[in-house]
Formats: sequence, structure tokens, C-alpha cells
Amino acid sequence: MLARLYRAGELTGVWVPNEEDEAMRDLVRAREDIVRASCKAKQRLKSFLLRNQLTYTGRSRWGSAYFGWLSDIAMPHPTQQIALQEYIDTVQENLSRIERLTDQIRLLVPEWRLAPVVSAFQALRGVSLVVASTVLAEVGDLSRFDKASQLMSYLGLVPSEHSSGERIRRGGITKTGNSNARKALIWAAWAYRMPARKSRPLLKRQQGVPKEVCQISWEAQLRLCTRFRRLTAKGKPHQKVVTAIARELSAYMWAISKQIHPVV
Repeated sequence: MLARLYRAGELTGVWVPNEEDEAMRDLVRAREDIVRASCKAKQRLKSFLLRNQLTYTGRSRWGSAYFGWLSDIAMPHPTQQIALQEYIDTVQENLSRIERLTDQIRLLVPEWRLAPVVSAFQALRGVSLVVASTVLAEVGDLSRFDKASQLMSYLGLVPSEHSSGERIRRGGITKTGNSNARKALIWAAWAYRMPARKSRPLLKRQQGVPKEVCQISWEAQLRLCTRFRRLTAKGKPHQKVVTAIARELSAYMWAISKQIHPVV
């Protein structure tokens, strides 16, 4: 049966990661696991403070000023002080682990065969080293897709459909494929809520990147920033807007992968 299907051209090839790709995938997944653990640890600490009616009046949490405020808290009971310190230590330990894993990704990516594509992806607004590494480690070489729409479907960013006869019903995105890559794209899509501009960090990331890739990056900004603003003005929920931007952002990443040919 497989031989007949292959002869008829009805079999679709799949991407099989090599040992190096698997290793990089394990690294980015380890960082993602620690990020989830860090979010839970932060929530537990905030819940403890809320139960004891302790409110931080500063601008932003999780910075040096916030941890300084936490260190000045004196609980009325010694056991509560121990519990508070354990919550604080857990948060700080997780933040340190995230930083260590991020440094390892930054150190090991240049030795990866997909390193040129990682650098090219970072020319896009909102696509950091972690986002680019996550997408490539989870999906592989994006140029293996014949069309951008195939990549969108693979990532589960296209609307679902429940149609019968003349009745057409479309729902939320399918959420098929790799959830880690889809989540990374949605994180990156939030950067397009602001007007299009070439910031200093973006220009720094674009150094050494081919001119064609930088042009694709600017075209992506012009389209996606405008689309974000228009969809928001129509009253669309922010999460739906971000998902739509992430879907189109994957198409621009596909276009860049067609310009960059990694060493296989």
C-alpha cells in the first residue's frame, strides 16, 4: 500500500530532525519549562502578599526595587517570615535559571546549522533570539513548505471550519501543530501594536543581515502595524488581533527562510 501511494505521489514527506536539532529543541524547551515554573512561583508570592495585605506601590514588579521592598518586609510571626523568604528565593532561583539557559542558547546557536536563519529572523520586529530559536527548533527549516499558507496551517494559526452543504461556519484557530512555536509567534506579534519604526536594538540585530531580508522586515512592519491598528479600531478583541498578526508574521518568516539557505 505504501509503495502504491508513493508511486501515485500521494505521500507527503515529513521533517526528521537530526541529533543537533533535537539537542537545540531540548534546550529551548527546558527554558520554556522554567519560564512556566517562574510564572507559577511569582503567582504564589503575589498570593501570599495579597493574603497578608501587603501592596507594592512602585511602578513595576520583579526589578531590583521590588526585591528590595520584599527584603524590607517584617512579618508579625517568624513562620510567616520563613514562608515569605522561601517564596522570594524560589522566584529568584527561577529567574537565574532562565538567564542561564538564555545565555546557553546565545552561546550555542552560532554553532547550529540553522544559525544564519536565526540571525535573519531577528531582523523582524519582535523576533528575539529566543523566539527565532524556538520556532526553528520546533518547526525546522521553514523553506520546506511550498507556500506560506501551509506553514500557517501547520502552526494551527488558521481559522477552524465546520461546514455542511451550503452552510459555512468558521470558528477559532485550529491550534494544531506545535504549541511552543505558536506561542512564541504570539509573543512576537505584540510588538506590532506600536507604530512602525526602526529602533536601535532592531538596527543592531540587522547588522550583517542581507539587504533583501531587511526589506522584508520593513514591509512586515508597515503592513502588520497598520493591520493591528485597524483591527483594534474595529473593536476586535486584542487576543484575536494578536493571533491574526502572528499568522501573517509566520508568512514573513517563511519569506525570509526562502532567502536564507541553511547548511543541511
